[in-house]
Amino acid sequence: MPKQATPLNDTQIKNAKAADNEYCLYDLGGLYLRIRPNAAKDWIFRYKDPHFKKRQKIALGSYNAGTTLKLAREERDKCMALLAKNIDPKTHRIIQSQVALAKKTNTLKLVATKWFQVKKTKITKDFAKDVWRSLDSHIFPRLGSHPISQIDAPIVIQVIDVVAARGNLETVKRLCQRLNEIMTFAVNSGIIHHNPLSGIREGFANPIKKHNPTLKPDQLPMLMSQLNYASINLTTRVMIEWQLHTMVRPMESAGTRWEEINFDDNTWTIPPERMKKKREHIVPLSPQALALLEVMRPISGHKEYVFTSQRDPLRHANQGSPNVALKRMGFKDMLTAHGMRALASTTLNEEAFDYDIIEMALAHIDPNETRRSYNHAKYLPRRRLMMEWWSNRIDEAAIGNMSMTASTRGLRAVN
Repeated sequence: MPKQATPLNDTQIKNAKAADNEYCLYDLGGLYLRIRPNAAKDWIFRYKDPHFKKRQKIALGSYNAGTTLKLAREERDKCMALLAKNIDPKTHRIIQSQVALAKKTNTLKLVATKWFQVKKTKITKDFAKDVWRSLDSHIFPRLGSHPISQIDAPIVIQVIDVVAARGNLETVKRLCQRLNEIMTFAVNSGIIHHNPLSGIREGFANPIKKHNPTLKPDQLPMLMSQLNYASINLTTRVMIEWQLHTMVRPMESAGTRWEEINFDDNTWTIPPERMKKKREHIVPLSPQALALLEVMRPISGHKEYVFTSQRDPLRHANQGSPNVALKRMGFKDMLTAHGMRALASTTLNEEAFDYDIIEMALAHIDPNETRRSYNHAKYLPRRRLMMEWWSNRIDEAAIGNMSMTASTRGLRAVN
């Protein structure tokens, strides 16, 4: 009759002494205690791997470090449960260890950096800078080093509350949007299982929507008069007039490159990566807009950008410079650089120009892709006529004042 296997007991384990050679005390189900000559007592589980049926061993803890017989049996039972599902306990442990390490090392800032590498390919360079700057200023100092798996709504609300307390509700809105995008990226990348910030925006008041202040069409002469007497540098003044004539956004104006100008057909082609909607935009240049380029040619014609930075000639001018200049000219809360687009739009609509042509000139996107492609080709000649009319209106508003477009040789009064 075969010998019956008997389970270990705590007394046997406690009384087991070290010997000159390593030896084992066996329990049931493949569990045994290995006693080494240095008195170390380690729990080992012996099993056959479910795939190749080879003998394997896995350590389940040290008796000396507090892993009792009861705890060792519990760990053995966990291993046996995995084997019943054809999962190798040793492989499972390695994977779990890697997952735990990934959770610890995948900090919010690290994951945000990976997200940003994708995000910045879909937005303009200047907007990308703004996105990262907002996170770097308001989120990363407090939460950047936290594992993203430990980020939850209460923690984030506590941080963003500081921004909300200053009344920067528009910044709060953007931070919530960007953090949600980062969390969604983490979910889609398998880093976390769900987005804990999906409803965080509801924890803050909505910002009061403010339109960029603008002037009425009959106030255009006042703008040209103030521009005449303004104490601002030449590059900033030309940049204001350039944006006024071309109806583009401040960031598109500031980043104008000489290589984007086609003097053969008098057009300015802004590449998709510089546009808000990531679509190429063609601007028909009026004679007045071309005259502005001639003013800038001696200053920056040998450089990359038409409007160069005073501090670094290799970079373009700051898109905020026109706004600063307009405030100094007395237009605070009356007009912004972006508001000049609304001024042009209102004037052209009042003059009964085709709405679609105006929207195309403003680089607003038609939601119908087929119609958008058709209109792109159809409207360019009509847009040129409209842009020339608008430039002439600006010149008329400058009568009696100095206009940069009146002569490429310098300033003179418009006749």
